[in-house]
Amino acid sequence: MRRTLALIVLAALAACGGDDSSSESTAQPSPTTATSTSTTTGEAPTAASSDPSTKDAETTTVAPDVDPVVAFTEIGTADNPTDLAWRAGDPGLYVVEQRGTIVRLADGASTTVLDGTSLTDAGGERGFLGLAFSPAGDVAYVNYTDLEGTTTITEYPVAADGRFLDGDEARVLFTIEQPYSNHNGGDLLFGPDGLLYIGMGDGGAGGDPERRALDLTTPLGKVLRIDPTPDGTEPYTVPADNPFVATAGADPRIWSTGLRNPWRLSFDRLTGDLWIGDVGQDEIEEIDVAPATDGRDAGRGLSFGWSAFEGGERFNDDIPAEGHVAPFLTYTHSDTGGCSVSGGIRVRNGSTLDGWVVYGDYCGGQVWATEVLGEGADLNAGRTLEIGRVGGPTAVVEGPNSEVFVLSGDGAILRADAT
Repeated sequence: MRRTLALIVLAALAACGGDDSSSESTAQPSPTTATSTSTTTGEAPTAASSDPSTKDAETTTVAPDVDPVVAFTEIGTADNPTDLAWRAGDPGLYVVEQRGTIVRLADGASTTVLDGTSLTDAGGERGFLGLAFSPAGDVAYVNYTDLEGTTTITEYPVAADGRFLDGDEARVLFTIEQPYSNHNGGDLLFGPDGLLYIGMGDGGAGGDPERRALDLTTPLGKVLRIDPTPDGTEPYTVPADNPFVATAGADPRIWSTGLRNPWRLSFDRLTGDLWIGDVGQDEIEEIDVAPATDGRDAGRGLSFGWSAFEGGERFNDDIPAEGHVAPFLTYTHSDTGGCSVSGGIRVRNGSTLDGWVVYGDYCGGQVWATEVLGEGADLNAGRTLEIGRVGGPTAVVEGPNSEVFVLSGDGAILRADAT
């Protein structure tokens, strides 16, 4: 998988947002389909970006002729949900609402556990965007844009009943100024190493105008990695093995570079591989994967190519073409009616989806599953199937028991069950 885009050019890839920040009116562009709970299978409009015919069939993770059959079941609703998380020992699911609230779903009831509406000016791509619990489940981390649009990472202690303690107990780990209103990223999650990973967009407008995504002096257009434990007077600790700690002028928090708007990140719970759904520019969306080494270090020091490339296509010619990792797969707006990738996760639950990557598109409403061929550092895309349609899917999230949850901008929280 550590091929360079200069050597291997894959299919097209695109984005949510056009050429300026005013073009995006919701956390992702407006949905065009209604929520459906019907079961749907079939070929996706475009093929995956790698040719599976060159791979040995024995490397597939499911039987070669078994197509997943998936049913979507609504388990609850929320107001424009953007993320879902769970914590150890808690049967509830925690849903982030863009407006600035977090609700706990349990036993058919919804309870607000954090009201942060006074902290954010939600709209467009701003608001409450991401949530992660510490491995022990006693602390939560929220990624949101404040009243001025500044990215803010805040830690909240969590009470036994799931309430977030938002008084003096809450503390801000850091803030990052955003030059435009779009491309804020928003995800955060704990990796297999117990450290906190944070996805940051390139700062917005269109086309990476200030070339931030590959600039090591700024955290924009990156995946960041920190230890949220205070370090003396500092509110967090920079891990000593971060790849650019010793690079003069570099932001030491940077883990990976070359991303436009990494809206959702996930770690494969079996291998530790890092999966990234990176929203493209005008025509191409991409899913990236960074294989782990012995379950760790996925993505360490890698560039995913933006804005030298949009997917596999050359974009900004003034940026060197060498040294970037090619996407795992791409799809185009023109072939799918899409505009903004949401997801994905690699499923590990023993169903016919086991080993497949699931993701969706906010505008087209499709939810796809793509078969993963190969193993280790040699992962390629096989069959791609459309497994359902959802009104404006904002995220595809793994649950505590490897369930697949799909969030709809229309408000539905859906569980995707495969036979």
